[in-house]
Amino acid sequence: MKILLLSDTHSYLDDQILKYCKEADEIWHSGDFGNAAVSDTLSAIKPLKGVYGNIDGQELRKMHPEINIFHAGGLKVMMIHIGGYPGRYPTIVKEKIRATLPDVFICGHSHILKVNRDPMFSNMICINPGAAGRNGFHQVRTMVRMEISSGKVNSLEVIELGKK
Repeated sequence: MKILLLSDTHSYLDDQILKYCKEADEIWHSGDFGNAAVSDTLSAIKPLKGVYGNIDGQELRKMHPEINIFHAGGLKVMMIHIGGYPGRYPTIVKEKIRATLPDVFICGHSHILKVNRDPMFSNMICINPGAAGRNGFHQVRTMVRMEISSGKVNSLEVIELGKK
């Protein structure tokens, strides 16, 4: 299963993002879509899993949950927009991780690309794909592509989309 993981599009999609979407089996968006048109466009290309972000209005909050917990390729995944990172999760996020014990934890919000493991939670893979949009302090737009099967992440690749 090929997954394209993106976040913080802030109402922006371009041909480069769409090209990678078409190559994926599923698209996962970890919040701050910006508008419903972004969600609609992505879901018209491939199956979309997502969460709403802090800039997303009521329309997107009706389309996507705050926290999305699901199974894919034999892995349990937890996605939330404002999630922190190992050793620095907000209390409510840490409690939810402890209660659900996901294999993969995905968040956005910071616009900072980060991939690491959390030894406190069974070496859970933690991914923030950075920001694919143009708004924010980040200098380079990024996404993450990964393949999962049989309960494992088999490959994980950072995609740099260039300067914003």
